[in-house]
Amino acid sequence: MFHTSIIELSERALRTNLEFLRDRIGPKTIFSSVVKGNAYGHGINNFIPKAQECGVDHFSVFSAGEALAVLEARTEPCEIMIMGYIDEAELEWAVENEIAFYVFDLERLHATNRAAAHVGKKAKVHLELETGMNRTGLPEDQLSDVADLILNNGNTISVDGVCTHFAGAESTANYWRIQKQLKNYRRMTGKLKRLGIKTFAKHIASSAATFAYPKTIQDMVRVGIAQYGYWPSQETLMHYFLESGIEDVEDYVDPLKRVIRWKSRVMSVKTVKPGEYIGYGISFLTTRSTHIATIPIGYWHGFARSLSNLGSVLVRGQRVPVIGTVNMNMILVDTTDIGQVQTGDEVVIIGKQGEQEISLGTFSDLGQYLNYEVLVRLPAEIPRTWVA
Repeated sequence: MFHTSIIELSERALRTNLEFLRDRIGPKTIFSSVVKGNAYGHGINNFIPKAQECGVDHFSVFSAGEALAVLEARTEPCEIMIMGYIDEAELEWAVENEIAFYVFDLERLHATNRAAAHVGKKAKVHLELETGMNRTGLPEDQLSDVADLILNNGNTISVDGVCTHFAGAESTANYWRIQKQLKNYRRMTGKLKRLGIKTFAKHIASSAATFAYPKTIQDMVRVGIAQYGYWPSQETLMHYFLESGIEDVEDYVDPLKRVIRWKSRVMSVKTVKPGEYIGYGISFLTTRSTHIATIPIGYWHGFARSLSNLGSVLVRGQRVPVIGTVNMNMILVDTTDIGQVQTGDEVVIIGKQGEQEISLGTFSDLGQYLNYEVLVRLPAEIPRTWVA
């Protein structure tokens, strides 16, 4: 009640994905579930307990705020790792709650040392190395200072991991750049060991690298988009095709299953005579007697305005086109060709209905967005519920 649409999350799909991914990375590698961006739009509060039921015990987030959300949503102890932003004022909170976090500059390392000394507990840090992405990361010429600070403060700093992030492992266009990053990472981790930082978990693989560069699977992998049922890119999928020896696409059964299904209901139906404009402006003119259904979702809900006269939804198991301009809270669809549609009929925006499916890829391509963008733009206010 009180909501115009709902997001269903498939427990079966999640379990299938996790089993496939664990098979991929092997039994000795830590699986870190990346839940930044409100668990890629799936909802941290909903996702964490179910993931824990499925055996996940390590979660990666972007910020301290997301770490707090995981902490509050968890149903049993788990490891939490902040890969991005944490304010200096939040460091003591992270240390106190044994939340690990990336350190990517000397200033943060000094602040971490002070915070841990004040709390009286060891900070669990992951040293992020600058290997060529040129975003965040410790440069090689600072590693000596980093090692000195850590070794001189053994009671306050624990190096749990050393990591880096690839600059686009999902695209073969970045192949040589990735190879250079790998070379830099190996050299820099070797230097850290020579400087006395000898014990740490290595982790460099994301969802894309797990498939495109399997040799990057080390002590831990950070898996985001794939656990939710999506390939990072078509190129990543092709890597899997080639590796698996799949020659005929008709023989292919996708091992990744979509967790999310977004649905609403028809709120109004009417018939409009030929020669009438539909909705705001003059972007759509009827050329025949047209049956129109109004759906109570719009660009506020993540249905992009760029999908005006381009997008489609599923009604009564059939694809129907969006006509006119996408409103803040409503879209109009042409149901003329599918028979009598009634108020209250189910409408699927992303997902399957009968034999038809509107994939996230279709949805995002039409709106000129990445899959990731569509997912994380789904408002947290839309209720999420688990289904079998």
